[in-house]
Amino acid sequence: MTTTTATPAVLAAAERLHTALATGVPAPPVRDLIGSDDIAAAYAVQSLGTMRRRNAGARVIGRKIGLTSPAVQRQLGVDQPDFGVLFADMQVPATPPEHRPRLLQPRVEAELAFVLATDLDDDHLDAHTVRDAVDHAVAALEIVDSRIADWDITFGDTVADNASSGWFTLGERQLALAEFEPRDITMRMSFGDDVVSEGTGAACLGDPLEALTWLARTAREFGDPLRAGDIVLSGALGPMAPLVAGVRVHAALGHRTETLSTVEFTWEKA
Repeated sequence: MTTTTATPAVLAAAERLHTALATGVPAPPVRDLIGSDDIAAAYAVQSLGTMRRRNAGARVIGRKIGLTSPAVQRQLGVDQPDFGVLFADMQVPATPPEHRPRLLQPRVEAELAFVLATDLDDDHLDAHTVRDAVDHAVAALEIVDSRIADWDITFGDTVADNASSGWFTLGERQLALAEFEPRDITMRMSFGDDVVSEGTGAACLGDPLEALTWLARTAREFGDPLRAGDIVLSGALGPMAPLVAGVRVHAALGHRTETLSTVEFTWEKA
């Protein structure tokens, strides 16, 4: 952050979102302060929130990519994805419930996560460079959330709100990219025995690796490139669903009749 980007409107938007998280009461949208499509202002708000969390001791372990679905992009009137920051205390169940960020209006979606083996800070990041930087991929559930009341969001609102991040969890089976093509996978997410979402790798910007390449280039341009060990949630493979307390969420990623990786999570709401 610089004094140029930390305008009164940006500071007010960041404070509004922080108060919503601290109190558990969703806030009005912040677009009345920073606009609906001012990318610089929205990421400036996000940066303030990230700085506040880091100053309080939170540790960054990766990024998440949002708005990878063309349908959602059309809904919000944008032509690009967005990204947010993953903190260590967002990873469940590794983080005890009492140390996790508060959830206000959680929803869940199934994704493919990448874990990087090398930094992505070169001047020329092409698809081959990005692919070679991946150590492995794994099935993931992202518990998205919004500090904005009723999920009444525009592009500016969700970017400012750390890309509507909440929690996430990873499956156990790690996949080398030599084993499969991310764009060809299928996804099925269930609540108990009921299927609530289905999709494919192609639903994520045409290819989850394309989403990762976009993020690698964008993060480098922002001066904060992706690093070895980072976890990257590449974007939803199908529609999200409201998270229900006590219900087991299970997602399976596969190819044809073969299951490649699974992940599950149950929200034990306090």
